[in-house]
Order: sequence, then C-alpha cells, then structure tokens
Amino acid sequence: MNSQNDINMQFEALYDKYANKLYRLALVNVQNTTDAEDIVHDVFIKYFETLPAFSDRNHEEGWFVKVTVNACRDFLRKKTHRAHDNIDDMHHLKSEEKEKSSIMHSLSLVPERYRTVLVLHYLEGYSVAEIGKMTGLSQSAVKMRLSRGREHLKNIIEREGIDD
Repeated sequence: MNSQNDINMQFEALYDKYANKLYRLALVNVQNTTDAEDIVHDVFIKYFETLPAFSDRNHEEGWFVKVTVNACRDFLRKKTHRAHDNIDDMHHLKSEEKEKSSIMHSLSLVPERYRTVLVLHYLEGYSVAEIGKMTGLSQSAVKMRLSRGREHLKNIIEREGIDD
C-alpha cells in the first residue's frame, strides 16, 4: 500500500507534467487567467477524487486534455462566470507576453472545434495521431480541423490587422 507521501509525490509529478499545458488550453478557451487557473485546479481535483487507471501515457494525457476541454465548455455554458478584463487590455504585460496574448486572443476567436486541435498541435506540439487519440477523432478529421482552423485564424488575423 502506498504511503500518503508517495501519493503526494505522484500527484505533484502529474501536476508538474500537465499543469502548464492544461493552463494554456484553458486560457485560450476562457480568456481569463484566474478562470483558467480554477479550471486546471478543478481538473486535478477530479483526478484526485476519481484516481482513474490509465493503460499508457497517451491515455493519461488524453484524459487530462478531454477533462480540461469539457471543463472549459461547462464553464462557458454557464454564462454566470464573472466579468473579466480583455486579454488585450493588460498593459502591464511585457512585450513578449503581449505578443503571446495577441496570439491567444486570436485563437480565442476561432471556433472551439478548431481551436482545441490548433492549440494541441501548434502550441503543445502533439502529432495528428496523438491528437486523434486524445480527442477521439480520426486522423483525417484532425487534419481537416487543422486546415479549417488555420483558415479561420488567418481570416481573424487579417480582419484584426495583427502583425507577425
């Protein structure tokens, strides 16, 4: 039987492994740092409460991504979330952070079905096959969503006059 210390160490290792990825995914979806942090926190609480068994690393990673995406959808559906500052109005950000926030803002305007695969592929570096396993989509569906998502993103960037 594992001691509490072993469980805590395993939990911390999982948190270190996934928290930043899940945070970026949540932030693109909810556009508020506090809400994104809350969503990631809730995902890890759900993990700790259920302690799901995973067949391999991909299954584990897929679980965390799916639960995060679903938590974002639930959050946005409620429409009772607190008002937040526009990500572009955060003047205190450094120039690199402003560039990232501009990208995040543009991504937030892409429809969710395309946004998730764009974030997983381009920001997190997952392959089409890995995204397919995580999302339950076929590889051809992932490729199509990437293509359509890039087109949406291109149109948003052109429309908003965002420079490279």
